[in-house]
Formats: sequence, structure tokens, C-alpha cells
Amino acid sequence: MTATFSSFAKSLTAESAFTVLAIAKQLKARGKDVVELEIGDSPFNSPQPAIAAGLQAIEDNVSHYCPSPGLPEFRKAAAKFVNDEFGIPAEMENIAVGPGAKIFEQFFCEAFLQPDDGVLVFSPHFPTYPPNIYRRGARMVLKPLTQANQFRPQLTDIEDFLNNDPSPKAIFLNSPHNPTGGVTTEDDLKAIADLIRGKDIAVLSDEPYCHMVWNGRHHSLAAQPGMLDQCVAAYTFSKSYSMSGWRLGFCVSSPEIIKSISLMINTSVSCTPPLVQLAGKAALENAATERDDVMKKFHAKVELLTNGLNKLEGFRTLEPTGTFYVFTDVAGLCNRLGLTSHGLALYLLEGADDNFGIACLGGECFGDAGAGFLRFSCAEPDDRIQQALDFIPQAVSQGDRIEAWLKQNESYRLKQPYPVT
Repeated sequence: MTATFSSFAKSLTAESAFTVLAIAKQLKARGKDVVELEIGDSPFNSPQPAIAAGLQAIEDNVSHYCPSPGLPEFRKAAAKFVNDEFGIPAEMENIAVGPGAKIFEQFFCEAFLQPDDGVLVFSPHFPTYPPNIYRRGARMVLKPLTQANQFRPQLTDIEDFLNNDPSPKAIFLNSPHNPTGGVTTEDDLKAIADLIRGKDIAVLSDEPYCHMVWNGRHHSLAAQPGMLDQCVAAYTFSKSYSMSGWRLGFCVSSPEIIKSISLMINTSVSCTPPLVQLAGKAALENAATERDDVMKKFHAKVELLTNGLNKLEGFRTLEPTGTFYVFTDVAGLCNRLGLTSHGLALYLLEGADDNFGIACLGGECFGDAGAGFLRFSCAEPDDRIQQALDFIPQAVSQGDRIEAWLKQNESYRLKQPYPVT
């Protein structure tokens, strides 16, 4: 007899971007030409200073354990970085290092949540937030982000959570926001800080796209007075520095919170590979120019995709504000075609053409609030993005082909029309 899985283990599902990625790779292996706009990975190389430092660390046999919070030299460099870039008053003791930023979702929940605590999450939301909240037996309280409000969190929703939830304990903030590309403004963050300061409320400020703000600059809740005592701000090298495969990130918080998270690092992953930290330190200290050049290229890609989609019938997209995603309203188109939004995404990948496809994600992959949207990543060369844009009108005009695909995939047939604004 096989040992019984826990209810939590049975509840887990894979992050949709990786599921669609696997389908795209299988189709490509069979010879299909697929433009991959599903995964949030950079198409650019890691910065040369990081590569050189990583190779040197290997040559120097930097291949053993290091302190669980991270190498002191990396922690000092990260503290200086967030202070210089975002005005966060950090020292080495405010930094803990992890394998990417995603792990800090888990550590944050382990640090602060008890069973039945309420956690405010603005939706659409990153798909790994719910399992980390449920892992602790806490409750996810959803509030919507809307295109009409540039996908910014509403202060009234936070007030409602604080005043009416039976056990409000934590808030997940993500800015720049995945999947919508919305950006929480400095005024928004000041108002949020004023509302929660001194209350028993912890905030995960998830900031992987901190260098992808296309209007103005990035601001962090952790820079607001007193917020390091209530906030864990998480950063990664995957986006700004195209170092996703290196698996490197860090968090910023008060020394007391960092000590708690460091114990979690110690009792789970032991430490983040020191040679990877040395590569990251070199990126922080010596790759700003290379990073900023890459960010300009990303911005151009986002504009290309946004402008192209807005020329297509049935697509309604905001001007880009942040991230390298484009989150476009296709509710009316889905209603006309009789497809769910993720059904439309999979049809563009699998069913629209035998030899060519586009990999993207339906908005419901990010919670029910995303239904009626598509999320496109911009992680392909410009000519491939243009190929995708040229293909879409042809793909959605083929009624017979859509119906044939739906007969094979009935679960993606739209049961109720989406609201259209």
C-alpha cells in the first residue's frame, strides 16, 4: 500500500506558465514553429561581470557551505544596492539570501501566519501565492485589480480587510505587477504605510520587476518610514539581470525578521551557493549600464506588442506601465468565439495552425479575476513578436477550425459570457 498524500500535497497544481511551456516544447520537438510568449524568462544573456565572477569563483574552488543568511560581502552589496536604488535604509543585517525570490513567499508565510489568519491578495495574482498561504492553514482574501484603475490596489479594499476580516494578519503586494503590468505609485505606498503602521499586519512586498517601470521609477513599501518592521521586500536577479537559471534572490526586512527567515533558510536549503552570490555581487556592483541597456530593449518589446495588439479587433490593452508582460482584455472576442480566455491561448498554440503556434496564457491562470484576459510575455526577438501579431487575426477568423478544436477540448468552451466593459 502506498503512503497517503496529505490534503495539501493533493491540492497542489503546477504554475501554468511551466505547464504551457512543456506543451510548447513538445510541439517544437515534433517540428512545429512556436513563438513562446508564455514564460517570464529573459531572452538576454547574463551580464558579463556576473559570468566572469561566477567562473572565477569556480576556478577558486568556492564550492562549500557559507552562512545561511548569505555571504557578508553579498549582503553588504545588496544593502547598498537597495539603499542607493530605492531609498531603503538597509545594512547587512537587513538582508537574507535565497535561491530566487519565490522562496520568500514560503518563508514569509511561515514567519507570520497561523491557521485561519486572513491574507489580503490582490487578484489577478501570481499563482504560487495561494499554496504558500494554504500551507500554513491561512485564508486568502481576494480583492480585484481592474483595468479601469490601471491595475493598482485600492486603499478602500485594504481598509475593508483590516476592519471586517475576523483575523487580518498579512498583505501580499506585487509591484510592478505580474500578470497585469500595473505599478503601485509612491503615493499609493505612502497611504498603505500610513494605514497599517503600528498594526499587527505583515506585508510581503514582491518586487522582481523593480527595474521594469516604464513611466517614472520603482518605489518600495520598505522605503516608507517604519515599514522594515512590518515588511519583507523580495528581489531576484532573474529579471533585471537575466540570471533566472542562477537561482539567486534576496529579501530586505528588519534584523529580527531576517534572523527568523535565516533560521528557515538554515533548516531547509542550508544556504544559497556562494559562487552564485559572488556572481550576483558582481552584477550589483558592475552591471548597471548593461542592465539598463537591456531594460530599454524590454521596453521597446512591450511597446511593440502593446501597439500591435491594440490594432487588432477584439484586443484592448493599456499603455505599458511595468514588467515585460502585456495583459490584454479579450472578453468580447472570447464571447464571440465561445472560448474561455485560456482556451483561446491554447487554441493559438495547438489548434489554429498545424505548423505554427503562439504560446501565451489565459488570465484565469492567475485567478478568476483574470478571466477574459490574455497574458503575453515579451521574451522573444522582435521579428518573432511581429510574426505572432500577424498570425492572430488569421487564427481567430477560422470559425470551423475553432469549433473542431473545441470539440476535442470541451472544457474550454465558454459556458457564460464574460462581462464586457
